[in-house]
Amino acid sequence: MTDKKLVFFGCPLDCDEQFDSIYEKRNSLWTAGKSDDPFNEVMMLIRPEVQQDLWRELGSVNIPTWLRPKPRGEDILKINTENFIAFIDGDGCRRIAEEVADIVSKKILPDIPCMIGIDHSLTGGAYKSLTEFYGRDNVSLIIIDSHTDAIPMSVLSDAIQYDIETNPGSVHDPRDPYLYNRPDSYNASSFIHHMAAEGIINLKNLYIFGVSDYPEKKSFRIKDPRISRYTDAYAELKRRGSTIMTKKECTMAPQRLNTLLQMISTPYVYISIDMDIGAMSAVEGVRFRNWKGLTESKIYNIADTLKILFNRKIHLAGMDITEIDQRRAGEDYPAGRDQTFRIAANLIKKIGFGL
Repeated sequence: MTDKKLVFFGCPLDCDEQFDSIYEKRNSLWTAGKSDDPFNEVMMLIRPEVQQDLWRELGSVNIPTWLRPKPRGEDILKINTENFIAFIDGDGCRRIAEEVADIVSKKILPDIPCMIGIDHSLTGGAYKSLTEFYGRDNVSLIIIDSHTDAIPMSVLSDAIQYDIETNPGSVHDPRDPYLYNRPDSYNASSFIHHMAAEGIINLKNLYIFGVSDYPEKKSFRIKDPRISRYTDAYAELKRRGSTIMTKKECTMAPQRLNTLLQMISTPYVYISIDMDIGAMSAVEGVRFRNWKGLTESKIYNIADTLKILFNRKIHLAGMDITEIDQRRAGEDYPAGRDQTFRIAANLIKKIGFGL
């Protein structure tokens, strides 16, 4: 494919503020000899399976222990909702994404970065450095994800409040103080919005495949301004030229993916795979499991289709694998051992090395 090498690095930022995540962290403290970084498990599979002169590795970004998936015992008092909210609302995700951008710019380019991380907002840092290197309008961003990740926090919290008021079966607690007055920080559910607002990405070069959270048609007819703002956040992406293909479309009309990929005209692409694309179907070891994802074979079909791009004089600028839940990945479940690490490695081999 290229004489450039794939350069692997990790970033185990896990700042999820949800109750279940915090409960897991408080009960999954790090112990000696155990890994708290998905980079280690994925690389254990890559190293013996890929020709060693095709890649190199840098190791992982240094993340404070309380922000990693398995905190240390001395961090226990920090593991609470207030601290994670303060980190997110204080634009902590952006600061780490900027560290990622710095690593890509100074230690990887002109080779091809491949990040194995957790928080999806980190993609924005890697992509930004590549657009600065190749030119913004020369790099398309392809995201495989169950979530659209372009919704400002204030818009999302308003939509949740509407659900609480109108849905007797709402899973949200109206007494939760963190559903109100949230600033529009850069984070895993909003980073695409911020990239567009800051001119980092031309939305005509954005392709998101596999989403399950795109609003139903009836939602666009709701007059409440909270829902109007929510649905408009999705509609605005399409109005500005982005391509969004839902999970249902990927399942019912997989050939359409190839048609959409033919639209890509940039000389480079960055491919980001959020592993929750297979949540509760192909994998269990992912952070967000609110939507059932695609089967393992369908995920591989998407990866194989993406490889067609590289036959059209389009080059891989970089890629990443994100949203691995280190506490759940690789564990034993009634259906068998979780395959998150294995599938992640296979996707890297397919897309990064053409194997």
